[in-house]
Amino acid sequence: MSGPVKSYAAVDLGASSGRVMVGRVGPDSLELTEAHRFVNRPVRLPEGLRWDILSLYGGVLDGLKAAGQVDSVGIDSWAVDYGLLDGDGRLLGNPVHYRDSRTEGVAEKVWATVPAPELYAATGLQYAPFNTLYQLVADRLTGAERLLLIPDLLTYWLTGEQGTELTNASTTQLIDPRTRGWSYDIAQRLGIELELFAPLRQPGDPAGLLRPEVLEETGLAGPVPVTAVGSHDTASAVAAVPASGERFAYICTGTWSLAGLELDAPVLTEESRAANFTNELGLDGTVRYLRNIMGLWLLQECVRAWGDPDLGELLREAAEAAALRSVVDASDPVFLPPGRMPERIAEACRASGQPVPVSRGEITRCILDSLALAHRRAVEEAQRLADHPVDVVHVVGGGTRNALLCQLTADACGLPVVAGPTEAAALGNVLVQARAHGLVGDLAGGRELLTRTQPLTRYEPRGDPGRWSEAQARLVRI
Repeated sequence: MSGPVKSYAAVDLGASSGRVMVGRVGPDSLELTEAHRFVNRPVRLPEGLRWDILSLYGGVLDGLKAAGQVDSVGIDSWAVDYGLLDGDGRLLGNPVHYRDSRTEGVAEKVWATVPAPELYAATGLQYAPFNTLYQLVADRLTGAERLLLIPDLLTYWLTGEQGTELTNASTTQLIDPRTRGWSYDIAQRLGIELELFAPLRQPGDPAGLLRPEVLEETGLAGPVPVTAVGSHDTASAVAAVPASGERFAYICTGTWSLAGLELDAPVLTEESRAANFTNELGLDGTVRYLRNIMGLWLLQECVRAWGDPDLGELLREAAEAAALRSVVDASDPVFLPPGRMPERIAEACRASGQPVPVSRGEITRCILDSLALAHRRAVEEAQRLADHPVDVVHVVGGGTRNALLCQLTADACGLPVVAGPTEAAALGNVLVQARAHGLVGDLAGGRELLTRTQPLTRYEPRGDPGRWSEAQARLVRI
């Protein structure tokens, strides 16, 4: 089949880097190339940890200039954080970073008004100390007339139009996952004014045209539309899981590991809350039922502490290190702040009575074994809590480059792992734009196109599954 080929710019902002990718999409083709990549480096100010949002916006403009003429632009990013605008649409300050300490102790204050079980039953969102709801309770909103989540803020600067994209809004802990609208009761009881938020948008909705000043700076010829995509990067990444049918689990790997299932309805039971699973909204009425795991943040922080040694050499040393000698709980909040990661991992092993990893290879192996074990727990518990069995685990995102982690995940889960695509969030971003312009059909059609066009690697489980059960039992005793 032949047909038109169009180009789409996917702005994909992660917690440590941003990129502008160009996707060329036709009826039988999907190609992705990198136009520009830039660092996302938070800044520690006297008042706390902040995002350098102006630098990010500059990176987006540079990326659009490098991308050349495109048929549409879409933006996705990490979740929960936001910028505040005054009545004239001016930014009131650099957005606060979710790792900032201002939300310490806030959850307990919230639960005094809305008990945690009731909050979960209403919003379906897992507990995380940095959820938008807790940030809003901690924030001083003096002078704020509008709140825009990070992708919506950048879209506003590009187009002059304001909106709140639904998949990202679902991470605020202010959305009812059953109605897919605001939870007015929860907001009212906590004194949060939902009027701060711009009207909700769906993935695929038009989000405006690039402003004349943006066209001039980027060299693009207008009109260039901006399209709302799954603006939470995990929503875009899950849209790019090359699965067929429903019996699959996914793990979106990067700074975080997001491990779970795609469902038709949320799971709002007390058992689900106790297991800290979240119900976030996805494309086409789906629910992303998943658990947040600390992810490759643990290794990234160790690599930074070690002076950025060669990652390939580290992984070779890890492959030669003893398997499952020591494991840590990769979801333990103790690992959330930056700094001293090798020492904190050693301290956790020492406190639990396990051998303390000393060399870089041993620490790296401890991290990868621990992540694979956390993936196993999340996949097993999600199946049980949702009564939704799976036959395969799809790993997408940056962790697909880590063959050792992919193989360990297959071993731990006792299921085949299909790894790829690496740039899943950007590909999902592109597919939603292509759908909005009539080039791609439904979610299943987009996934089928991905399967035909993207390189995928399959890992079969191997080794003794009992060793993983023993390691799991070790963690339970801690």
